[in-house]
Amino acid sequence: METPNPDENSTILKPTQIFILSGQSNMAGRGGVTKHHHWDNVVPQQCQSHPSILRLTSKLHWESAREPLHADIDTKKTCGVGPGMSFANMVRSRTEEGEQRVGLVPCAIGGTAIKEWARGAKLYEDMVMRSKESVKSGGEIKALLWYQGESDTIHEHDAETYQRNMEMLIDNVREDLALPDLPIIQVAIASGDKKYIEKVREAQLGLKVSNVVCVDAKGLHLKEDHLHLTTESQVQLGNMLAQAYFNHFAPSHAN
Repeated sequence: METPNPDENSTILKPTQIFILSGQSNMAGRGGVTKHHHWDNVVPQQCQSHPSILRLTSKLHWESAREPLHADIDTKKTCGVGPGMSFANMVRSRTEEGEQRVGLVPCAIGGTAIKEWARGAKLYEDMVMRSKESVKSGGEIKALLWYQGESDTIHEHDAETYQRNMEMLIDNVREDLALPDLPIIQVAIASGDKKYIEKVREAQLGLKVSNVVCVDAKGLHLKEDHLHLTTESQVQLGNMLAQAYFNHFAPSHAN
């Protein structure tokens, strides 16, 4: 990772509310990506850029956020529309003036199992480093949005240990960011290997940790690959994540 240039993007306003986006491909976004690995460049109205929505780049500076949010993060795959922009637009629209600047910290990497997000592993350490960097110019981390688990539906051991590994991840990230009550909004997976998908979903939906809520993606439309959410589903998921955030962690703006 490069050290950010303090003079670079000096005209960009800094965010007041910061959200970490992490997990695997459905958080990184595959909406609109064809089977030939090309993105169709279709950006729904709910995912359009706005001057008050920023993203932390791979080079650790803030820029105006636009789809695909993870293009310079999840670089080994073609990224498309994910839930981040529709989430951010809803948060921005419901937040008081002066607090509307939303900062997104994309960290998701496609095809990753939860054991690859253990403390000490590169993915975890990059996420923590990027999260710490995001608050250096001010602003506050409001929540971690986590959508991952499809890769843990293949082998029984991974599915069986998912809940324990997720609890450990939450404990570690809260400790390492010195945010013991950091809100976590987790997505229960909608796809994966049929053998153990229900075991992973059971772990996600049954997690009993304070300040952790779960949004269920089951029923959202999938692409032809039966694995990734469509663009329309990603818009819907972003709205669901925002509603969960308001209902549980910012109730004064819930309506």
